[in-house]
This record gives sequence, structure tokens and C-alpha cells, in this order.
Amino acid sequence: MDLLRHLRYFRAVAEELHFGRAAERLGMAQPPLSQRIRGLEEELGTRLFDRNSRGVRLTAAGEVLLAESEELLALAERLRTRVARAGRGAYGTLRVGVVPELPGRVLAQILTAFAAEAPEVRLELHETGTAAALRLLDDRELDTGLVLHPVRPAAAPDPGARAVEPAAEGVGLPAGLVSGPMACLPLGVVVPRGSPLAGGSALTLPALAGQPLVLFPRDAAPGVYDAMLRGCRAGGYRPASVVHATSPETMLALVIAGRGIALAHPAVARKEPRVLWLPLTGSALAWRMSFVRPAKSPHPAAERLAAVAATVLPATTPAPPAGPDRPT
Repeated sequence: MDLLRHLRYFRAVAEELHFGRAAERLGMAQPPLSQRIRGLEEELGTRLFDRNSRGVRLTAAGEVLLAESEELLALAERLRTRVARAGRGAYGTLRVGVVPELPGRVLAQILTAFAAEAPEVRLELHETGTAAALRLLDDRELDTGLVLHPVRPAAAPDPGARAVEPAAEGVGLPAGLVSGPMACLPLGVVVPRGSPLAGGSALTLPALAGQPLVLFPRDAAPGVYDAMLRGCRAGGYRPASVVHATSPETMLALVIAGRGIALAHPAVARKEPRVLWLPLTGSALAWRMSFVRPAKSPHPAAERLAAVAATVLPATTPAPPAGPDRPT
């Protein structure tokens, strides 16, 4: 027996005290309604209504059931609503991988926007490189991950490439993973504040000739690493060497120490007075990134986070960071 459905039939009759009006209210014929009420009485082992020529009235058992069923049906409706919302990603924990290259200020904007959209979803953040994030997603140890594109090295490097290759959504992803909307964070140059390169308002790639480049290790994101170096060379900048840094903090320390320059989003340099961020002119170098998730049985909130991030990331266009005036 579908107890909840039978309780709804019972309440309609109990409130109308008339089988005909109750049947009309429920949108059904009277005989099937009478059969269901008799079935409920048989299930409970007691009469719920006294029926006579003068009408219908509740028995003592019916009075108890009417009082108790209201809370039970309300609880069932709350349960139905919460389960449906959970299925749409309104509750639970979402395990999220985030690349170190995403500036903290930008990450905070994404988290704030998502909290407003899905306040009852808890985000469990894991900082991880692109290659590691793809492995964790494949192993179902992450529900979604923000990764840099292209995720795989090009089969045949194109010496004429002008910039980091703008991969289409999902291109190069391992089987079983899908990408959300692609976002773009244009890059500029981070230099020591006392560097001769810090004297102007902008830089070009050829102006960086002879400078070492501070970049994440290749195994963190092989496709982006190769595309970045290819884009630098095509734009007229062949790094004297590549110095590896596994975090933005290490990257800034190496730049301050004069070990090289870095290509980064302006937010990375915003709170470090010893470095200067300058825009690149004549270059399309950028971090291209998207949230990736399993194609089969993804967490319901994963696609929602990707959509929220897509509304935040395009708004984070480069602007000179606040800080002391540039040296003249």
C-alpha cells in the first residue's frame, strides 16, 4: 500500500466529511475513493469513519489519524523537496581542484559568487596542478577541477604559433571528462621593481630577450608549459633559461631575487611592493582555463560551479595593481 497517497485520500474525506466532494477535490470518481478508504481501514485494523444516512463523521481513531497525518505528510513533502534539491546540487560537499596559477583574489570572487548561488553546498578545495587534477578526476577523488588548457602537449609543435593555443572546450581531455565554459586570464610581465624593464608602462615580448623565465614545472601541466614556451619564442622572446616555481609565492621570491621574470595575472603581484606587473602589448599570452568534471554521473553541483566561474572570470581583466608609483 502507498501509505502517503492513502493518507492524502483520507485527509480529503476527513476535511470534507463527504465522499462525493472529496472525490471531486481529488479529481477522481467516488467508488475508487471509497475503495481506498476501506483499504486503509483494513490496513490499520480499525474504522476511520462512521457512515450513515445523515452523513459521514470521524471515529476516535480517525480523529487521531487526522491529527498525526498532518505532520507526517508535511515531513514527506519536506523530504521530497530536499531530495529533489540535493539531486540538483543544492546540498552536500563538492571536492574541487584549483590550479595554483589562479590568483587568490579571483578564487575568492568565485567562492563568494558560488556561496550566494548554492549556500548549502560545502566546497572542499584542493590546490593541484592540471595533470594531477586530471588524474584525481579520473580516479573520482575530485568532483571537479579548474585546469589550464591545452591539457596535453601538441603532437607537432607549430613554430609559427603566436600565443598560448586557445583550446576549444574539452579539446584534449582524457576520455570520460567534459569541460565547462572556457575562461581567459590575459598575462602580463612580473619584474623586480628596480629592474630596467620596470621603467615603462608596458612591455613587448622582444623586450624580454635574454631574461630567464620563471614558470611552473613541466609535469604540472605539460600542454600549457610547451604552448607557453612556443608562444614566447614565436613572439620574439626566447628565455635564457627556465627557472621552475611550484607556487605563486615561490615565483615572486625568484623574481625579487633577480632569478628571472614571470608571466602572470596582475593579481599575483598586487600585494608585493618589491615587484611590478606590466601589461604585454602585441601578445595574446593568457591562461586559458575551465572547470572539468566526469561525464558520467557527475556531482550535481559541478556544472553549477563551472557556470558561476564563467561569469566571474571574464570580469577579471588585467589592470595595473595598486601600490607605490612606478620608478621614473
